Amino acid sequence: MATKDQAESKLRSHVTSVKEDLMTGVSFMIPFVTIGGIFTALAFLVESRFGLVASNIETADAFASGSLAWYFAEIGGLGLTIMIPVLGAYIAYAIADRPGLAPGFILSYAIQQPAIIDAAGSTVGISSEGAVAGFLGSIVAGLLAGYVAKWIKGWSVPSSLQPMMPILVIPVFTTALLAPLVIFVLGVPIALVDSALTNTLEGMQGTNAVLLGLILGSMMAFDMGGPVNKVAYVFGTVLVADGIYGPMAAVMIGGMTPPLGLALANFVVPHKFAPEMKENAVAAVPMGLSFITEGAIPYAAADPLRVIPSIMAGSAVAAGTAMGLGVGMPAPHGGIFVIFVAGNIVGFLACIALGTLVTAGVVAILKPDHEDDVADEPEVDTAA
Repeated sequence: MATKDQAESKLRSHVTSVKEDLMTGVSFMIPFVTIGGIFTALAFLVESRFGLVASNIETADAFASGSLAWYFAEIGGLGLTIMIPVLGAYIAYAIADRPGLAPGFILSYAIQQPAIIDAAGSTVGISSEGAVAGFLGSIVAGLLAGYVAKWIKGWSVPSSLQPMMPILVIPVFTTALLAPLVIFVLGVPIALVDSALTNTLEGMQGTNAVLLGLILGSMMAFDMGGPVNKVAYVFGTVLVADGIYGPMAAVMIGGMTPPLGLALANFVVPHKFAPEMKENAVAAVPMGLSFITEGAIPYAAADPLRVIPSIMAGSAVAAGTAMGLGVGMPAPHGGIFVIFVAGNIVGFLACIALGTLVTAGVVAILKPDHEDDVADEPEVDTAA
């Protein structure tokens, strides 16, 4: 029995460690996503609303070379290109520290190159048709690079070789050992899966798009900045690099409505909340407008069984409606402050308002008056 408990404890510890490693990669990736998304959005804004580009533009992504929009697009493209290798690099860094950083980046970057994936596909007899491994491949490459680099760090080597280990031996050996596996064995299949996923999302219309929005909105509200929230957020951000902006809009809207909806409920039916929660309501408004879902945490901590279903309902409705209306958001963060780059600004604002109202309405229905709720709590035996 003890052996089984120890095995379960080790497994749980390992899963927690992997989750923390992934979150480290995501946290380092987000600034690159932000720069890439906002500069790309600025390029479209300049091109479409200010006319500060040459008039011979034929397609939305073909800015005139040397124009202001072109410079913005180039900078944004760099951010969106680098963000996926950065994810793999810092996952490896979280596992093996500095020696894992370069192998994680190089291996993740290698499987984002269509030429490499095409050549590898031809070698193994699989047609990859220009696909790349995307963020799924980057996660796998980062984990592998981290664990192999950590394993090599444990080698017993002469003291004269120790200074060279983190800057030469570990990075080179890790990359050399993993390159064939990552490129030929994993890279091509993962690239095909990623390509199929992207094509499916691009073709989503009507009911399917709404269903995706419902799922993403629920995930954003479920743990308000926790692992489930981050999975939905990363899913939306990596699609920005592929020019798919609908899920990002759904994710952002779904993350904004919980604090806004709870604050509205607190203002409209204050008798259902503890008096001290009024300060949280005041703080939740700017947090919600800034796309900081954590503004809902004080409410959820005080009454999780009623608050979490309420905010999930509001976020799901808002995000599902956004997907159904075809709302897009190329900027991966910023909330109301990047509204000017949204596709369908009116729809974006309307979905936020709808989600806020649904959240406030559901929580107002589910929560009893605060005095009644306190009265129902079991009395504490002061004598005891």
